Amino acid sequence: MTKQALLVMDVQQVVVDRYPDPGYLPRLGTAIDAARTAGVPVIYAVVGFRPGYPEVSTRNKMFGALALRGPAAGGDDATRIHPDVAPEPGDVVVTKRRVSAFAGSDLDLVLRAGDIGHLVLTGVATSGVVLSTLRQAADLDFGLTVLSDGCLDADPEVHRVLTEKVFPQQADVTTVAAWAAAT
Repeated sequence: MTKQALLVMDVQQVVVDRYPDPGYLPRLGTAIDAARTAGVPVIYAVVGFRPGYPEVSTRNKMFGALALRGPAAGGDDATRIHPDVAPEPGDVVVTKRRVSAFAGSDLDLVLRAGDIGHLVLTGVATSGVVLSTLRQAADLDFGLTVLSDGCLDADPEVHRVLTEKVFPQQADVTTVAAWAAAT
């Protein structure tokens, strides 16, 4: 059987605070607990930059405004994972520089070193990190599962279309409860 890992993406406090859903973190916690209990590695991906944002071009529509801010950086507060789903010893945290969890991070190296061939995706936002990571992971020949209620988006209709129509073309889509019960 192919070894799997649970990816928990962009659940930094500053990100989660912008998506008010009181049930999201408890559901995500259920997935994380199930993974740890089953011995499935939990890997967190956070977006982060060096002081002064040297990785960010002003041409980048999503992150370019950061580069214009100058030398100040978000620091630890910007990359702090929400305490309700914080990493534990043994969990891996990778820092990415763009939307996909693979972009500018050492995620692929960590996965290959761990002989992981299947990824279980969760995170904020469905239309951002989850979509971008899913597409790149599929192109890298990883098996994929998306936990539909382990993802969150500002637009419920976009979330629905992605999880019901787009993601099933490249991934199995299930719920946290169903995945936890099967793990």
